[in-house]
Parts: sequence; structure tokens; C-alpha cells
Amino acid sequence: MTALRTVLITGTSSGIGLATAVQAAEAGWNVVATLRDPGRADALRAAVEAADVTDRVHVARLDVTDPASVKEAVADAVAAHGHLDAVINNAGVGRLGTVEQIGVEAFRSVLETNFFGVVELTLAALPHLRARSGRIITVSSLGGIVGQPFNEAYCAAKFAVEGFLESLAPVAATTGVQVSVVEPGPVASEFVASLGPSVPGLIENAGPYEAAFKAYAAATEGLFEQAQSSAEAAAVVVDVLTAEKPAFRVQTSDLARELAGIKLSDVDGSAVQAFTTPWLG
Repeated sequence: MTALRTVLITGTSSGIGLATAVQAAEAGWNVVATLRDPGRADALRAAVEAADVTDRVHVARLDVTDPASVKEAVADAVAAHGHLDAVINNAGVGRLGTVEQIGVEAFRSVLETNFFGVVELTLAALPHLRARSGRIITVSSLGGIVGQPFNEAYCAAKFAVEGFLESLAPVAATTGVQVSVVEPGPVASEFVASLGPSVPGLIENAGPYEAAFKAYAAATEGLFEQAQSSAEAAAVVVDVLTAEKPAFRVQTSDLARELAGIKLSDVDGSAVQAFTTPWLG
């Protein structure tokens, strides 16, 4: 058992999740760093050791697409550490391509991880978080408020996440649990490299969308030249974790704030369309 506050984080093998696990431990939290395959924890363990926080980071298996795995991980964390003060939903997958390229099953797969995984962990953790006046933090995306061409499955899942949590937040608050979403813009991480089929393959199978997809790929490359690091995005997540009264919606960069502002004041949708349409040439 430990007197330290305990946070369970999903998707910590790389990127924002890995950086958040290290920075939360550095901030004095007891971290249950989960990943689907603990055999892929080498980078996490190396970063934890380099930061000299080995005693505060505990690696565990959690597959957000498996309800039994989610329940087991939460129960094990509480049994091992005595309590659970926060969860950070970070695990996620992306998928490039329009619906005619990738099909319905790709949508189901992305929603299973990015949306239903968040619902499962939230459900399992809430009773423990109520006991500690804890908090739920979910790494969403700019794609959770701005629909982006050729990211239909990913944006659909992130829109669902934001709708779920925006609805849950006032309800959870009546029991002392705070809910926040963190919205990164472009982040330089392994996540981008794992978005599914390669760009050349998608262009080859783009059919009537070939010209638009080529233009999109070029425009996106330009956006990622402004990408922040995983560590910079993680610092915002940890700020939300440690803040006395965190906001519900928090962006991690000036670019993300700018684009979120466009969307949230865009009553008829024309401003977002004017912003994203040029990406397609």
C-alpha cells in the first residue's frame, strides 16, 4: 500500500502516454503504466530509469478492447496501491482513408479502441474515483472537434469521446469526480507512423479521390512541420492531472487553441470547411 496518489495511464509504450507516465511520476504520483503488450515496455522502462522514478512507475497489462482486461487492471491497481485517484485514457489508434477506401470494419475497429475503450475504463474506474474525489483525463485530439479530410474514422471516434465526456462531466462532478479532455494538435510521435496503410498505398487505391489525397498528404506534411513533441503535450496532461480545478477542455498548443476556437464559434460549419477544403487542392 502507498500514501502516494495513484494514476492509471493507458497506452504508455510510446509517445504522449510514455512521456505522461514519466512526468506524472516526477510530479510525485504513483503511476500504473499500462500497455496492451508489456513486452513492448523497453522504451518506457528506459525512460523511467533515466528519470530516476523506477520506484513510482509500475508496468501492467491492459487491453482497452477487452473488458475483462480493463476490469482486472483496475482491480489490480487498487489492490496493489490501496486506492485510485485518477485515470488517463491515452491509448488510441488512427486510420487514414475515406470510407470508400477503408470500409466499415475499419470504423468499427477504431471506435472499439478510441471510444469504447474509454467508456470501459471510465466505467470500471468511477467507483474508485468517487471514493477519492478523483479525476478522469482523456487524451482526445484536435480531431475530436474539427473534422479532418481522410480521417473520418478517427474523427468519428474522437467526436464520440468528446460527446460522451462532455455529457458525463457535470454528472460525475455531482459525486466529486472531475472530467477533462486534452486536445493535442500535431504531435511528433510514433502514433503518426501507425495510422494504417501507407500513403503511397492509399494513393494507389484512392480512385476518384487520388488528386485530393495527394494534396491532403502534402498539406498534412506542412502541418506536422509545426508539430510539438510528445513531452510538450504530456506536460499539459500532467498540468491537468495536478491542477486544483482543471478545465473540461484543454488544448496543448497555440495551433490547437486557434483551430479549436474556429470550430467552437463556427455556428454554420462554414469556417471549418473553409479551413480544411484547401487541404484537398
